[in-house]
Amino acid sequence: MKQFSFSDESLTLPDSAFELLEHLGFNAAEQAKWAWFELSGAVLSRYLADEEARLRALLSFFYQERGFQAAEEYFSIAAADLGMCFMLHRGNSTTLATALKLLGKQLDLQLDLLLLPGSTALVCAIAGEFHYIDPLTGHFLSRHDLHSLVKGELGNAAPFKPRYLQPANNQLILMRMMSELKSAAVLAHEFEAALECCNLMLAWYPDELNLHRERAFIAHQLGAIHVATADLQFFIDNNPHDPMVELVKMQLRELGEESQTFH
Repeated sequence: MKQFSFSDESLTLPDSAFELLEHLGFNAAEQAKWAWFELSGAVLSRYLADEEARLRALLSFFYQERGFQAAEEYFSIAAADLGMCFMLHRGNSTTLATALKLLGKQLDLQLDLLLLPGSTALVCAIAGEFHYIDPLTGHFLSRHDLHSLVKGELGNAAPFKPRYLQPANNQLILMRMMSELKSAAVLAHEFEAALECCNLMLAWYPDELNLHRERAFIAHQLGAIHVATADLQFFIDNNPHDPMVELVKMQLRELGEESQTFH
């Protein structure tokens, strides 16, 4: 797999996502771009003077006319692939939200992604009022509904933190996409792509301990014992009081025994 990197300043949507997906071997950027060009041109006919009417016209175009919806295989690579979302009109909450955000921009609508635990929502501010949108259905949500999504992921005692309402920038959106692509790649046993997702995320956040632990698992599947060992040791050294640290130490000992067996 060739070297791939981009700086914060160079991140754009959808181009950076298309380039990332092509780099990972999931999709051809050129095909994805043509699907995007067709949609971005077609949506312009829904431009209405009234901003709220324009938002509703966008939602009608996206969900009713073009049939965007949640993918049946929700946790698949295809669902997490923005290019496939544009081509097949299917996706997960992040890819659908990103597609809707980009089409909204064509209509001078500012839609922002809210990266909730386990799911993604959209917000659009019109005349001082916030409209929250479920990207899987196009239905409007209340703050209570957003909190319910958080509770569904973290449990009924989970508080609704103010940071959940912070709009995500392009870097955070791409990080969420990479995280979902990584998980989907692991499920599909596409471990090389999953490992590259980890590498790219760690290039941005080198001290993210859980990413080191995840990369250790993936590297182990690929037989990269030295990489897996280094990541587990990094987790132990930098997180000695974590409840999982004893389990990680056990994994490290097992890797050591496995390495000796190979040699």
